[in-house]
Amino acid sequence: METKVSYAMVGAFVLVLSLAIVIAVLWISSGRATRKDSDTYLAYFTESVSGLNRQAPVKYKGVEVGSVREVGLDPGDPQRVQLVLAIDRGVPIKQDTVAVLSVQGLTGIAFLDLEGGSRDSPLLAPKEAGGYPVISTRPSLLRRLDTEVSALVADVSQTARSINVLLDEETRAALRRAIHDFESVVHAVAGRSKAIEASLVDGARTMEHGARASERLAQVVEQIGRSADAVERAASETARAGDAVRSAAGDASGGLAQLRAETLPELGRLIAEARTVTASLGRVTQQLERNPSALVVGRGVTPLGPGE
Repeated sequence: METKVSYAMVGAFVLVLSLAIVIAVLWISSGRATRKDSDTYLAYFTESVSGLNRQAPVKYKGVEVGSVREVGLDPGDPQRVQLVLAIDRGVPIKQDTVAVLSVQGLTGIAFLDLEGGSRDSPLLAPKEAGGYPVISTRPSLLRRLDTEVSALVADVSQTARSINVLLDEETRAALRRAIHDFESVVHAVAGRSKAIEASLVDGARTMEHGARASERLAQVVEQIGRSADAVERAASETARAGDAVRSAAGDASGGLAQLRAETLPELGRLIAEARTVTASLGRVTQQLERNPSALVVGRGVTPLGPGE
C-alpha cells in the first residue's frame, strides 16, 4: 500500500525551517546573543584619531570592556573629535580615569586605552542632567613624541641661527688669533718643561720641609701646654695653701674671741684672789716680825681694856 505524501506540508516545513535558520543567523550576527548591558560615555580628542574606526575596542588595563560606537567632530568645536563609547555596565570608570589613543603592535590597529582610576576616587557622573559622563583624555605616545621632537628641532634650529649670528667674520678672526696664541703658549711651556719640572721638585721639597716644621711646632706647642699645666697646678696648690692660711687665721680669731670671752674673766678673778692672799701673807709676815713667838705659841690674848 502506497503512502500519500502531502507536498504542501513538506513545502511549508521547509519554508518554516529556512526562515528560522535565517532569523537565527541574523540574530547571532547582530551580536544580541552575547550583548551585555552597557553605559554610554563621551571622550574628546584634539589630535588626529586616524586608524580609529567604529567598533574599535576600548580596553581598561589591557582588558576589553567596550567599544567605540561613534566617531565624529564635536558639534560645538570642530577642532575636537568626539567619541561615543559603549562600556560594559559595572566597569569602574572614576573621575581620574584617562582615555589614551593607542596602537596595537605593528598592525597599526588603533584602540582606546583607559588608564588611572584610583581606589579612593569617586565614580564619574554626568555634568548635566540627561547628559553622558565625559572621560578626560591625554595625548597619545606618538603625539607626545611628535611634540617633543618638534620642540627639539625648533631648539636646534634656533641654536644654529644663534651660532651663525655669533660667528661672524670678526669673531672667526678673533678665534683664529686666540688659537694661534694658545699654540704659542703651549710651545713656550713645552720649551721650559725642564725648568717647570725643577720648580715642581723644589716645591715638593719645600712642602716636605714645611711638614717637618709643622711637626716640630706641634711638639713645641705640646711642651708649652705641659708647662702651662704645671703652672696651673702650682697656682692651684698656692690657692689651696692660701685657703688653709685663711682658715687657720679664722680659727685663731675664733680662739682669741673665746679667750677674751671665757678665760680673761677667770684670770681676773684669780689675780684678785692672788692679791687677797698676798695681802694676808703680808699681814702674817708683819705679825711674825713683831712677835716671832706667835708662830709657836699662837696669837696672845688681847688684854682687856678699862672697864671690860
